Amino acid sequence: MLAKRIIPCLDVKDGKTVKGVNFVNFKDAGDPIELGKKYSQDGADELVFLDITASHEGRKTFIDLVQRIAQNISIPFTVGGGINDVCDVEKLLNAGADKISINSAALKNPSLIDNISRNFGNQVCVVAIDARFDNGQWVCYINGGRIPTNRNLLEWAYEAQERGAGEILFTSMDHDGVKTGFACEALSMLHDKLSIPIIASGGAGDYSHFHDVFTTGHADAALAASIFHFNEIPIDKLKLYLKERNINVRI
Repeated sequence: MLAKRIIPCLDVKDGKTVKGVNFVNFKDAGDPIELGKKYSQDGADELVFLDITASHEGRKTFIDLVQRIAQNISIPFTVGGGINDVCDVEKLLNAGADKISINSAALKNPSLIDNISRNFGNQVCVVAIDARFDNGQWVCYINGGRIPTNRNLLEWAYEAQERGAGEILFTSMDHDGVKTGFACEALSMLHDKLSIPIIASGGAGDYSHFHDVFTTGHADAALAASIFHFNEIPIDKLKLYLKERNINVRI
């Protein structure tokens, strides 16, 4: 059985790592280069860098910052934010990214998923989905959670998979930054519908939440930000906790 992955996420705004609650009220969480280096040394399995205002502001991800982070880490590195075509992907891969994450652009232009997987392989293409539970269903949002769409989480995730996505990164906007646990019920439904790995995001606040997301939620990886940035849960201790509870993790 594949090891479950622990993935810190650098949400970057104006060159600084930030963390918000329910996608608003952001506060500074430190230098992304230093944080990336620390996580690589602390035993994180991968690192995710999201330029969280790139799609909303219509500009490209900081290529130079991506390059500097990549030079300081030795773990797989996923980059997202403002990626609209295969040229953007090529630049980021050349800057040191291993995978790229697309969100708003894929919802607006689903064939982007096909183009990326065709040109670079589906292992490069992570489709990120921000969704909120509205009126009895999970609704997908774009532009950093600002604009609702008419797409449903489960059907959009399935379409993304069929178009060539290698992984789904699902963030529950209701759980984001609240630290009361992941959206395990929705994650379990995704697990039943998809055959590709699912990265869970939004809600981590306690060691037990990671155990729950891997057992009840059936996630393949768990992503978190503030609990790692502010050293509330050290990655090495988290992995030992999981291993003691028979969760297969890489120590």
